[in-house]
Amino acid sequence: MATPGAPRRAGGCLVNDAAQVTGIFAEEEACAGAIVALRAAGLDAARVFSPFASEKVAEALGVRRSPVRFWVLLGGLAGCAGGFALTIGLSTLYPHRTAGMPIVSLPPFVIIAFELTILCGALSGVLGFLVHGRLPRAAPVPGYRVEFTNDRFGVVVVCTAAEVARVDGVLRVAGAREVTHESA
Repeated sequence: MATPGAPRRAGGCLVNDAAQVTGIFAEEEACAGAIVALRAAGLDAARVFSPFASEKVAEALGVRRSPVRFWVLLGGLAGCAGGFALTIGLSTLYPHRTAGMPIVSLPPFVIIAFELTILCGALSGVLGFLVHGRLPRAAPVPGYRVEFTNDRFGVVVVCTAAEVARVDGVLRVAGAREVTHESA
């Protein structure tokens, strides 16, 4: 956490007079257009808020696909291997012959392996979501407003006090319904 009066980072430079400009948008396209316009102007959106997962906003931000799917894959593979290892290991440690059938018979073991695949895949997916989502979050997110969960999009830009007018203009031209300024 930064101490009062300490230099802050905005736009890649250390500044003492950082400001936060928030643009509020009603349409998804306008929000995505504002992100593109900010990048074209050499500015960066520090944070974007959306009431739903938006492909257009994610594309404008250049967000890559979530790595959580690999957590699910690895958890599922580990669960499957663990299920077969558990059933085969127990069958060989405690053999019970029934009507001359083999001790290790894979068809009944598939059920246990399947169940552990689903269980471990789901648990590792939740764990991956928590890790990559940086949850739980102890401090409130800077720039968040309640209307961003209802029907509005928000673009927050951290810049120097001298750049506030330029950022305000870019956000208004892009279609912001409201633009607010705060010291960061």
